[in-house]
Amino acid sequence: MGKYNLKLPKMGESVTEAILTNWLKEVGDFINIDESVVEIATDKVDSDIPSEVNGVLIEKKFKVNDLIQVGEVIAVIESENFTEINNDNEIEFEQKNATIEESNIIENEIKEITESVNPIEDPDSFIQNSSDLSNRFYSPLVKNIAQKEGISLEKLSKIRGTGSAQRVTKKDILDYITKNKFSRVNEGFSSSISNSDQVIELSRMGKIISDHMSLSKKTSAHVQSFVEADVTNLWEWRERVKDKFLKKENEKLTFTPLFILAVINALKKFPLLNSSFDGENITLKKQINIGMATALDSGDLIVPVIYNADHLNLVGLAKAVNDLSFRVRKQQLVSDEIKNGTFTVTNIGNFGSLTGTPIINQPQLGIIALGVIRKMPSVIETSEGDYIGIRKKMILAHSYDHRVINGALGGKFVKEVADYLEKWDSSIEF
Repeated sequence: MGKYNLKLPKMGESVTEAILTNWLKEVGDFINIDESVVEIATDKVDSDIPSEVNGVLIEKKFKVNDLIQVGEVIAVIESENFTEINNDNEIEFEQKNATIEESNIIENEIKEITESVNPIEDPDSFIQNSSDLSNRFYSPLVKNIAQKEGISLEKLSKIRGTGSAQRVTKKDILDYITKNKFSRVNEGFSSSISNSDQVIELSRMGKIISDHMSLSKKTSAHVQSFVEADVTNLWEWRERVKDKFLKKENEKLTFTPLFILAVINALKKFPLLNSSFDGENITLKKQINIGMATALDSGDLIVPVIYNADHLNLVGLAKAVNDLSFRVRKQQLVSDEIKNGTFTVTNIGNFGSLTGTPIINQPQLGIIALGVIRKMPSVIETSEGDYIGIRKKMILAHSYDHRVINGALGGKFVKEVADYLEKWDSSIEF
């Protein structure tokens, strides 16, 4: 019999602490190896911490909302599969008969689940319509979230699961909670004026974003420069090659990697924009790490980073953009993938916005917002005279830190991005 100390693991060089957001197990509960014990949150990502042993939780060292430092003991688990060995004040463990114990546990769990679930020919209809709600299996994590959010067993049974055998996963229930909150907000707009106001608490990520954006406005002297870019040639080129690109590279060719390519070119010509500022010293960054602002289904924003983006060609950028976008939607990013960006790009045109004034992602010095591409009447100059034609145009908005970047440099930078897009080489093939 030994005691295993469950510690807060290292989660990246810049992450030194985390907030305990939820206990998934209670004192006295049995815990299987690799089963999550506690949920924690950093300023980067949320994650679960699993146990490395089979055993019983005998002590909690922290409460919900406590701040924990990397390396601190979060919980103590007593395990029959391990014997405790003291060596220079460090505790090590020697595993014994683990394979037999784990096999028995798994066999018992399978038997318990099998006996509690009635065979059905149509799982989807059971999930949606069954009146016998007690027989559906839910993981302890899902049950814990449901209890915390006040979701009844009846409502839980209506959630369509995407896990094995239509089991409700953590993502399924969190998506349900998010959509339900937005639904209640929308319903509130058509409610009677006599009804009470609805108070909606910010999500934990929403609070982090709020604090980060407020800090940025207080820290940097924000100023903006705007440029209109004619991207007709770029648009027509993409329309011509996108199917060929998909067939050859097995990747969709969106506008985002094309825009990022233009930003990288401008950063090479104006390297001061690829810097950070601590109030006294400017640090010129050797690497060009492009942050790609990405909206979640919940409405929150996250900024995954394409590291050494200047070392990638268009194919490499397209793969990186598509991969990060996919894993953002699936909530599969790790903390190391959303830190150490040197400049940020946000494509607000995805939401139909003409332009905007984005807030700098600290401690960077600039961020560029890409507006929607629109058909616009334009004066076209030729050797035979001017005429009006239909062109595809967009507005680029560059927010930069005026403590370091003056208006001339900020304006030249965004103009360089626009020029790169306007002069796109239409002869590029794949």
